[in-house]
Amino acid sequence: MKDELTKLVPSLRKFAYSLTGNMHDADDLLQSTLEKLLSKSVPEGATLMAWSFRVCRNCWIDEYRAKKVRVNAKEALEHEIKEGRIQVEMDEAITHGVTLKQVSSAMDELPYEQRETLSLVAVQGMSYSDASEVLQVPTGTIMSRLARARAKLSSLLNGQNEVLS
Repeated sequence: MKDELTKLVPSLRKFAYSLTGNMHDADDLLQSTLEKLLSKSVPEGATLMAWSFRVCRNCWIDEYRAKKVRVNAKEALEHEIKEGRIQVEMDEAITHGVTLKQVSSAMDELPYEQRETLSLVAVQGMSYSDASEVLQVPTGTIMSRLARARAKLSSLLNGQNEVLS
């Protein structure tokens, strides 16, 4: 299990970042997630990947509820970009003249459920089935959230491009 889990760490870290909004909190969340994953066994009938992402999400929810504080994602992302510590593949967005900052701002406008669904499917490349297992909702709900998230993101980005033109 440890070897398989080691392969999941980069994806879990990206997912943790999408939930927390900054790398420092994402690393803390990743550490908490890994501690829990290593202290328990995979539930019967669950895949390691889906279970790992679910544990990560649940750790974040627990921490969020306990702290009731969330770091401003825009400031953290701007700092990370300035420091050159973040590498994000946004080829399509760049080819359409959309900057990472614009995408981040637009994603911040999405409701939490849509943002986490978009992160799992579009950023992490999970299947609808795996995302539904992670979030513990029906596959149809994943598809619906994803469609609404993409439409809202597109609308927000198109509006920003018109302002810049």
